[in-house]
Amino acid sequence: MKEYNFTLKFNFAGARIDPDCYIDQLYEAGCDDALIGIGKQGCIALDFTRSASSAFDAISSAIGDVKKVIPDASLIEATPDFVGLTDTAKILGCTRQNIRNLIFNGDTRSPSPVYEGTPSIWHLAEILTWLREDKTYSVDDSLLEVAIINMEFNLARKWGKIEPGLQENIRALVC
Repeated sequence: MKEYNFTLKFNFAGARIDPDCYIDQLYEAGCDDALIGIGKQGCIALDFTRSASSAFDAISSAIGDVKKVIPDASLIEATPDFVGLTDTAKILGCTRQNIRNLIFNGDTRSPSPVYEGTPSIWHLAEILTWLREDKTYSVDDSLLEVAIINMEFNLARKWGKIEPGLQENIRALVC
């Protein structure tokens, strides 16, 4: 069993319900390995350190535990996934300038941002994979595994919002 660190952010239909009412229930339902944040009514965030045989098992069981207590909870985001240069540097324990130089040094294989602007945003999994495979950086296995699974959960959540009749047409155009 490995330990996986990740955060899950949810909203739920009862926006007027105080999320504080769920804290004890979440603890009893298996979220005793999470710090729970309840800053905004109708939203809740849980920062997990969960032991499991895989990142998928850790994250999916955590989502299941939340949905046992709040069945209408909708996953907003699983993190870490979307990152800027500063986030990436903090996660890797280096400087922002170091990450910027690595990504923008003319290497055509560097990951493309999902949003190119100020600031640009990438999937952490793509940066970590590139750093490990192309730049021979030492990347923590658990972190990479969580980043990959979170990216997949976030992409699946968005993909599910596309009209089913259009999914095949879109897949044919972009793949």
